Amino acid sequence: MIRKIAFGRSERLVWSVVLASVVALLQGCATQTPPIAQKEAAPSIASQKAAQQAAIAQVPVVPTLKRKIALGRITNETNYGRSLLRDQHGDPLGKQVTDLLSKALTESGAYLVFERPDITRLQAESQLTEKKLNLVGVDALIIGSLTEFGRKTIGETGFASSSKRQVAFAKVDLRVVDTNTSHVFFATSGAGESSTETASTFGFGSQAAYDGTLNDSAIRQAVSEAVSRLSTEMSTRPWQTYILKAEGIQVFIGGGKAQGIKPGMIFSVQTQGEKIKSPQTGAEITLPGRSIARLRVDANFGDSELSEGSVTSVISGSLTGFKPEQVIVLFDGGK
Repeated sequence: MIRKIAFGRSERLVWSVVLASVVALLQGCATQTPPIAQKEAAPSIASQKAAQQAAIAQVPVVPTLKRKIALGRITNETNYGRSLLRDQHGDPLGKQVTDLLSKALTESGAYLVFERPDITRLQAESQLTEKKLNLVGVDALIIGSLTEFGRKTIGETGFASSSKRQVAFAKVDLRVVDTNTSHVFFATSGAGESSTETASTFGFGSQAAYDGTLNDSAIRQAVSEAVSRLSTEMSTRPWQTYILKAEGIQVFIGGGKAQGIKPGMIFSVQTQGEKIKSPQTGAEITLPGRSIARLRVDANFGDSELSEGSVTSVISGSLTGFKPEQVIVLFDGGK
């Protein structure tokens, strides 16, 4: 015999609430939280490059003299990654910073970057092929190190949910040395942070093990920030080049299309200032030179950044009585 059970209004209300709670719980358990994408600390590399391009767009167009820069000692001075398993060419983390720095400087378009850390390998190769290694002198040498580097895990746990965040942080310190005087004329640093986050509810959700790519991303951001500051400083230094050869009113100067020199630009020629030793500092000081002529660019020549030049004409003044090594060429700002 089947008995019918009748429920009162209050009992039906209670059972409705219970059933609704069970359904919501089952739906929550069945739904997997999607993994959270890896995040870069603000500002990201993309935003840094965008800011650099915006700043360049607001600055008046001038020739971009690509300064000759070499990378010197770039080492890992942190406790991370130190071991006895190092090769004869240095620590792996220090080489990684060097490679990233070389890439960032080259991609900036403002430098001619020359190899120095692996110069012994180039010398060995030139000996094998019996070819002379024609080294080019540089304007400045970059020396630095990875001074801060580490990881940490931050987690939060609730009644039914939990989250875990992996964070990597890096800091790079650089200094720029004048190769003629060994004077450190600029020092800067860059910092970067990268993280990834996972979350779960009632044991369901995204899972993630140790992520080694966070280390690379943090170091890359630190290097990018340091190069950005370095480029800002170097852009404030005077633009200058030199005379290659002079034949009457026709003058050949170093630098061409790749460095932003275009036909119609005007340059001034100044004498090399006298160099005297300062009694105050003991350093050699160059006195200001005097303007002797103005040049107008007629054409460019050359097929690479190292072999480019420009053909100019003397439009005022004279170079008579001066040798090419006695003068310098400065951008006049006119056209």
